[in-house]
Amino acid sequence: MRVHPVHRTVRSSHLLCVAAVLALCGSGTAVASVGSSPHLAGTWSGTYGGTFSGTFTLHWSQTGSKLKGSIKLSKPSGTYPISGSVQGSAIRFGAVGAGATYTGSVSGKSMSGRYKTPQGGGPWSAHKTS
Repeated sequence: MRVHPVHRTVRSSHLLCVAAVLALCGSGTAVASVGSSPHLAGTWSGTYGGTFSGTFTLHWSQTGSKLKGSIKLSKPSGTYPISGSVQGSAIRFGAVGAGATYTGSVSGKSMSGRYKTPQGGGPWSAHKTS
C-alpha cells in the first residue's frame, strides 16, 4: 500500500501535536506555568518619570488575569478608574481619564515598565504595600 504525500504530512502533524501534549503533561512545572497569573489584588505604591513625573497609588481587584480598580496620580492630579490584564509576568493597564497606558513586568511584590500618553511617556515602577 502506498501512502499519499499529503496523508503522510497530516499524519506527521498529528504525531507532533501528540508529542507536544505528552511533553507538557510529563513536566508538571510546564503545565502549571501555562496561563498562570500572579496575584496582584491589593494596594501598590509607585513613581513615574519622563514627560510627567510624580507618584501614584493603585488599588487592584483581580479575577483570573483581569485587573480592575483605581489609580491616584499626583500629576495630573486625580483618581481615575483603571483596568488591565496580567499574563505570566507581563502586565498591561490603562487609565482612560488620564490618557495613559502602562506596560511592564511583575516579579513578586514589584513591577515596572513604561507608560505612554499623547504628550510622551517614560518609566514607572511600583511595589505592593498591602
